[in-house]
Order: sequence, then structure tokens, then C-alpha cells
Amino acid sequence: MPNRSVDTLFQLVKSLEKSEKRNFKLFVTRNSSAEQLKVIELFDALDKLVDYDEAALLKRTPGIKKQQLSNLKAHLYRLILSSLRLISDDQNIDIQLHEQMGYARILYNKGLYLQALKLLDKLKDLAREHHQMSFLMQALFFEKKIEALHITRSSENRAATLVKESADVADQIDRINACSNLSLMLYDWYIRHGHARNKKDEAELEVFFEKHLPPESTNGKEFYEQLYMHQSYCWYAFIRQDFLMYYRYTSKWVELFQKHPEMIKVETLQYIKGLHNLLGAHFDLRNEDGFARTLAMFEEFEASEVVQTNDNNRIQAFVYLQLARINHHFLKGTFTEGLELVPYLEEKLAEYHLQLDRHRVLVFYYKIACLYFGSGDNERAIDYLQKIINWKVDLRTDLQCYARLLHLIAHYELGNTEILEYLIKSVYRFMAKMNSLSPVEEEMFRFLRNSLALSAGSEKAAFGLLLEKIKAFENDPRETRTFAYLDVISWLESKVEGVPVQEVIRRKSESGKKKRGG
Repeated sequence: MPNRSVDTLFQLVKSLEKSEKRNFKLFVTRNSSAEQLKVIELFDALDKLVDYDEAALLKRTPGIKKQQLSNLKAHLYRLILSSLRLISDDQNIDIQLHEQMGYARILYNKGLYLQALKLLDKLKDLAREHHQMSFLMQALFFEKKIEALHITRSSENRAATLVKESADVADQIDRINACSNLSLMLYDWYIRHGHARNKKDEAELEVFFEKHLPPESTNGKEFYEQLYMHQSYCWYAFIRQDFLMYYRYTSKWVELFQKHPEMIKVETLQYIKGLHNLLGAHFDLRNEDGFARTLAMFEEFEASEVVQTNDNNRIQAFVYLQLARINHHFLKGTFTEGLELVPYLEEKLAEYHLQLDRHRVLVFYYKIACLYFGSGDNERAIDYLQKIINWKVDLRTDLQCYARLLHLIAHYELGNTEILEYLIKSVYRFMAKMNSLSPVEEEMFRFLRNSLALSAGSEKAAFGLLLEKIKAFENDPRETRTFAYLDVISWLESKVEGVPVQEVIRRKSESGKKKRGG
């Protein structure tokens, strides 16, 4: 795996678009002092580096001494942020509110108290319109300060009005905070552990959820209260693999934005993530029609200005949209066609490697490995699975387990008998250590161990027997996780029938369409 640079300045420089680099140089060259010329020299050198290397950087900047580097880097960092602020999107509500607060303070410092109060009133209206409670509270604190220090006579009963407003906003902030805390803690649970593995996990999760559930949470009318509660129930259902409940709350998540379209610009990433989770719910329920409709909606939104003019929005939309496109191929059984996405994915993963978190990269590698496995290219599947196995991170223990299991099956398919015995023991130990062995997985390991002694021609019957045993667990909610990560039944059916696994899945997809059409 490529090492991530930890140098913040290097990351910032590498994130800049061509237009932003040009704007930065124009911004700096307004003052052609010797220090500013050194800043440009440092900027150009960093821009040309592929990976951050201080020795190489100093070699490229002969006019800069080593003892000057730290201060110059800090100065360059501030200058880049200042230049970006000048060309920032004025439609960003946070920036607008910060700007209005700054203007109000300038007026106050000039002794123009009534003008400052008038501007704060406008700021509060804008904050309420976009549900920005923290800015609303800041404005109220500033108003109370002005009223306490100066005789403004701005209105009758001003003190009582401000006290009531502050109390109402503080109450709303407390409720929003409680809801967002629950959402974050549940999401953190999933990132660290993945799905609930057994009844013990489910019981612990239920106790945790009820303990942190805000009182009267479902009665909250404020936008963010509803958003965070929809998310909390969404994560709760997803961890428990209650996919109907997951679908219900991901739908509410997306519908909330459709009821408040003005908030799509304010919370674009939350809307993108809502679409991603709604797609995930359709996928888990094998609802191909609903998946296709939501995917088309996502693709249209991804091309919109609000996504394309913001780096963060564009990168996150790329992540979720590409995952959805891969999943669509999984649903349809078109694994070979899905491989056409891989070169583009590799290019973008390299381009965005400074911005993408490790969890997302691991998921991409697993999805790509599944595309290769489904299309019959087990060697390439192994290449991507080894990237996961060899990347030592304590994230997504479930993904680490299933990467190893699929890696083992791919070697089995290739007939690599000389290492199968070792791999079976190694993977079994790893999954047992992670408390990740389900009855289905136990059956698979039992079969793989016995398969080493099978005589030629008896494999098909053995696969048929294993298929019968595993099909008994098909509707067992405790086995949902296994089937979600690895379509064991389709793989076994392909072995029994002697056809490619993607053909089995494609046939199921077409059969499902006919049933829905009927």
C-alpha cells in the first residue's frame, strides 16, 4: 500500500485545482518581498513532488535554509487558505454566516450598536431558515452582550425576548446534540465491528441503543433532530441486518431532504450519504428496480453544480456512485461487464489517495476482488484480496475475515492444493479469534478440509450435499451477514451445475424480473 503523507501543507498543495494554484500566485505576487518570493519557490517545489520528502524539498529550493523551512511552511499554509477564502463559494451558508458575524463585530467596534443589532437580526433569520442553531446562539450571545453593556432602547421587553430565545435555542441544540451523539456512536460501532455477529452482539447493541436514545426523540420537528434520528435508526437496523427497517429509515433520510430542498446545498454530503444508504438497502433486499431508480437519481445529482464545484462533494459522490455501480453488476450478475470500471477506479483511487480514508479503500478492493472472482479470474481476485490481508489496519474486522475466506476459495478454485491445508487452518484460526464463525462458515470449513481427500469425480456430489446443508440457513437472520459478503449459495449452485457463478446470478436476476412483471 502507498504510504500516506502526514505533511499537512503537502496535502493542501496537492488538493489544489489549476485555477486555485493560479489564483494563489496572483494573490501572493501582489507583494513581491523577498519572503514572498521564497514562498512561491517553496510552493512550486512542493507542487512538483510526488511524495513528501524534506531532503528532496530542500534540494529543490536552494534559496531556503533548513532552519527557515518550518516558518515558511506555516506562512505558506496560511497564505493558501487566505487565497482560497477569496474565491470560496458564496453560496456556502457557513461562510455567509461567518461573514455576517464578522461585519456585525466591526460595526460594534465602531460604536454603531444599532447597526450591529440590525445586522444580527438578519443573521438570525438566515440561520433559522437553514437550521443553523450554533450560529443562532452566537448571534443571541452577541445581542445579549450589546444590550447588557449599552442603552440601545432597540425594543420594549428586549431582555425577556432574548432570554426566551436563548432558552429555546439552547434546548434545541441539546436535543440535536443528543441525536447526533447517538448517530455517531452507532456509526463508530459499525466501522469498528461491522454487523452484529451473534445474539450476544445484538443484545449489547440493543442495551447501548436504548441507553443513549434521547427522550421523545421521535417527536423532534427540527431538521437536524429528524436527520440524526433517521440516521441512528438506520445504523441500528443495518448493524442488526434488519434490512426492512434499514430501508424504511434510509427512505426517511432521503425524503427529509426532498421536503427541505434548501438543505441539500447546506448538507450536500449528508444527502449523498442518504442516497448511498438507500441504494444499500435496495441492494440488501435484492430490489433491482428500486436500486436502478435510485441509481439514476444519484447519477443525475452527481452531475449537478452543487457536487461538481466542491472537491469534497465530488470525491464522496465518486466513492458512493462507483460502489453503487459495482453493486448493480452484482445484482444483475454482470461481473465481466463490471470489470470495465476497474481501470477508472484505479486511476481515481490514486488521484484521491490523500483524501480517501482507509475504510473506503478496503471496501473498493473487496468489491473489485468480487468482480474478478465472479467473472472467473481467480488470480486477479487474489491480487486484490492480498492488498486487504496485507494492509494491517484495525478497521472492519468483518471485511478482513471475508477477504481471507474469499482468498481461500479462490485458491481452491485454482487447484492450489499445496497451500490449501495451510490456508484452511490459518483462515479458520483468524475467524475464530475474531469470534466471526457462523454455522454456514463452519460447514464450509468442514467441506474444504474434507475436500482435500475427495476422489476424482466425487466433487459434484459433495458440493450438492454442502448446498443442501447451507440452503437450510438461507432465511436465518443470523446468517444474513455471511450471504451479504459472499454469495455462497450461488457459488455452490455454479459448482453443482458446472456453469460460471455469474450465469447463476444473472439467471436469478432475470427470474426475479419475470416474477415482478407477472
